[in-house]
Amino acid sequence: MKKTFLLFPLVAALLATSCKKDETTNNPITAPTDSVSYTSATLARTANNSTYVELADGATLKGSITTNTLLKAGRTYKIDGFVFVRNGATLKVEEGVVVKGVSGSKASLIITRNGKIDAQGTASNPIRFTSIEATPNRGDWGGIILLGNANNNGNYNGTSGLQAIEGGVNTTTEGYGLHGGTNNADNSGTMKYVRIEYAGVAFAVDNEINGLTMGSVGNGTTLDHIEVYKSNDDGFEWFGGTVNAKYLISAYSTDDDFDTDNGFSGKVQYGISIRDNQQADFAQGGTSNGFESDNDASGTASTPRTAAVFSNFTMIGPKAQSGTPVTQFGRGAHIRRNSSESILNSVFVGWNTGMRIDGRLTNDNFASGNAEFKNNMVVNASKNIDTTSISGATSPVDPAAFFTAGNNTAAANVSDAMLSSVMMGTSFNPMPAAGAAILSGASFTSSKLSGLESVSYRGAAGTTSWWNGWTRFDN
Repeated sequence: MKKTFLLFPLVAALLATSCKKDETTNNPITAPTDSVSYTSATLARTANNSTYVELADGATLKGSITTNTLLKAGRTYKIDGFVFVRNGATLKVEEGVVVKGVSGSKASLIITRNGKIDAQGTASNPIRFTSIEATPNRGDWGGIILLGNANNNGNYNGTSGLQAIEGGVNTTTEGYGLHGGTNNADNSGTMKYVRIEYAGVAFAVDNEINGLTMGSVGNGTTLDHIEVYKSNDDGFEWFGGTVNAKYLISAYSTDDDFDTDNGFSGKVQYGISIRDNQQADFAQGGTSNGFESDNDASGTASTPRTAAVFSNFTMIGPKAQSGTPVTQFGRGAHIRRNSSESILNSVFVGWNTGMRIDGRLTNDNFASGNAEFKNNMVVNASKNIDTTSISGATSPVDPAAFFTAGNNTAAANVSDAMLSSVMMGTSFNPMPAAGAAILSGASFTSSKLSGLESVSYRGAAGTTSWWNGWTRFDN
């Protein structure tokens, strides 16, 4: 049935229910009753009606969105404070829309477990979530948070499999910031060709909003072609969930690029990170890594185990740039706290350490094959594998033997990666040059890679520049 869209100004449209009329049918646009319990694990999603409220150009999103809402192509909108999409509503964002976060308000878009996002840009006309400031900076606004009903290994007020997302979002008694359940096929919506700029707000130490934060997001969700640019914390962070993703970029984030916790078990293929070697996690005790992974904050054996799989990533570290990096930079991958994360068919350039296996339980996960680091190339690292903190491990990993047995390779100089350009700025181009070693050497025989595209090359690309047109790398 053809949808009819209405024009309503600013916040009033977001809060509208029965008072708004469909001009064609003259029937009220009525949101369903929000009768679900947000404080229970596995929330039954409510289906909203098929009619959308179209917001006027310049409208401000604030508070709760409780009925289907359209952000129209070619328009600019604002987010002020925490905005919750709930009550079965879908927020539809058309190609080319620009949404600006109001600085100082911790502006954040939160898709609750009973809401959805449908944000589909194109390579030539991406959707941008950015800062409202004329001269924007990292941390001007919060970011985007997706919450779902898939598994996690946490506990909230005695309820297993339920968690409050980080960032101070779950401040209401209703529990709109909670995530988790038993529906691993849960669907939080679609995001394609989306750029998230200047996000990342610290609610408290170790309790931040990232560029894109995902809590228990299920594998019915579609995430591809998403860039986080200049986040003031992590680029992407997953807390539990099963969502798969592809074509992700983290450019110039301050903390970690790809952070996984609390039982995340999705598969992610094709990704890029590039670091500004003067911008890192300057918080006390902070260390900036490419990948960082925990089973949980205490390194327990809680299930489901963090067992994410990443393949075909190009991770450009701080040593790839000119000048001396700040001391807060760490490793291309830091796998710790009993995580079983696997990284395959990828290239790490200019990191102090390729991968650190941290803790005896994490060591045992790699020794047993529950976690894998295979068919990767590590370039210009002081250590390819660091196992200095595995005391008490059942089968201690020998770094050199482990690296070789996994068909990993190493090279001494940044130029040995033979990437077109690893330098920050508009010239950045991670495409391998003709004859580059990483154009071959990938393997998809591991059962962990089931369902991913089998390619011959290591790293993010072979001959196709999938990042062209919708990304930015200027600095």
